Amino acid sequence: MENDAQIVWNNCLKVIKQHVSEQSYRTWFEPVIPYKLLGKKLIIQVPSQFFYEWLEDNYVQLLRKALDFSLGREGQLEYSIVVDSGDRVKNSPPMSVNAPNKPHKTPEKETEAEKKVNSPFVLRGLDNAQSESFLNRSYTFENFIEGDCNRLARAASFAVAEKPSVTSFNPLMIYGGVGLGKTHLVQAIGNYIKMNFEGKFVLYVSSEKFTSQFINAIRNNSLQDFMAFYMQVDVLILDDVQFLSGKEKTQETFFHIFNHLHQSGKQIVMTSDRPPRDLEGMEDRLLSRFKWGLTADLQSPDLETRIAIIHKKTQDEGIDIDFEVIEYLAHSIDSNVRELEGVMISLIAQASLTQRTIDLELAKRTLNHIVTESEKEVSIDGIVSVVTEHYSVRIADLKSKSRLRSIVIPRQVAMYLAKELTNLSLKSIGYHFGGRDHSTVIHAIQTVNDLMDTNKEMEKEVNSLMKQFKKK
Repeated sequence: MENDAQIVWNNCLKVIKQHVSEQSYRTWFEPVIPYKLLGKKLIIQVPSQFFYEWLEDNYVQLLRKALDFSLGREGQLEYSIVVDSGDRVKNSPPMSVNAPNKPHKTPEKETEAEKKVNSPFVLRGLDNAQSESFLNRSYTFENFIEGDCNRLARAASFAVAEKPSVTSFNPLMIYGGVGLGKTHLVQAIGNYIKMNFEGKFVLYVSSEKFTSQFINAIRNNSLQDFMAFYMQVDVLILDDVQFLSGKEKTQETFFHIFNHLHQSGKQIVMTSDRPPRDLEGMEDRLLSRFKWGLTADLQSPDLETRIAIIHKKTQDEGIDIDFEVIEYLAHSIDSNVRELEGVMISLIAQASLTQRTIDLELAKRTLNHIVTESEKEVSIDGIVSVVTEHYSVRIADLKSKSRLRSIVIPRQVAMYLAKELTNLSLKSIGYHFGGRDHSTVIHAIQTVNDLMDTNKEMEKEVNSLMKQFKKK
């Protein structure tokens, strides 16, 4: 019976090929499996409910014509739909031979020229290996600095790159704040697959671009081409999925594309600025699918990772910088990788334009300039400057090992202000005060708090210093 079903379906395909483009044929008819032949009833298996509805809405007349050719006018077609996990099957209502008795227009095959004019989504000749993937080739695993802050995400990404759609990490969702390397990591996946899996169609697209394409497809009456294009992707990388929030129609379309790709054994990779459970304005059925695979987070880079990033940047630029400067930068900037790289670019540019070596003085000047220009957090050098002027002590005194009260109090106040006014870690604050450890910083902060609770003059003095920075 199965062989008979295959023969009948092959005869149907002969007719279908004459009336659809190669793209539509490979997208909508190649995945169909002839399941069983019961008399004059052909049962075919399709990969999803949406797939079935698409065939019914767009190709019912063509399927009728194909059935007439292979089984005669009394032939019937019935669908078996694989639902979600692939382990359940349900039957759709049969398409009866007696239903379409009214005259209909025979579908005409579009020429390639017409397809190129009518749709921006057509892949030329379906040459997947040469299709534009919109990947930045500079994003690779080799130049992604691994640390405790990103180890899980990096390992999962590399596993997916080595075996796309084979691991249980499908979909792979990587989330984290701005500038932590989400885009770098997912594009590294795409570049690795393109390099090592010939013929796979990898596509990177931002959520904004996906939404824009969807709106244009509706406006240009080319939604069918839009869907067909995305359903032939082997590895879909969707960046910043949180921007689909509140866009109901776009979410519904992505839901169908997601289902089709997942059920067809294709790999899906996404990024977000927050975990799936915190995404608002998203359909529950879409969120549930985001949780099918693995969700991995990227955290702010730790000190060791920041030092490694700076080392890598200087090596790439062929510049030799003293470790003292690298350590200063790593301790001063701990928000994200993008800001750290931005400071390095500015520093290298300053050195090149002024024809001078990169030393600690130039690093401090560059960092202060960037902080002032972008109105970011108060710099620790600014705090030290205000405190030393107020207490009439030297910067060297704050960094010394002196236990004189006239030095200890200003040092502790400076540490307290650094904790209150910057995002620096305790370890980084200690570094700026003679390399003291985090326990010393904790003691200094507690001491200042206690003094402010018991001494009104001390409370007034510290608050006055705080106000100087809030005015800036």
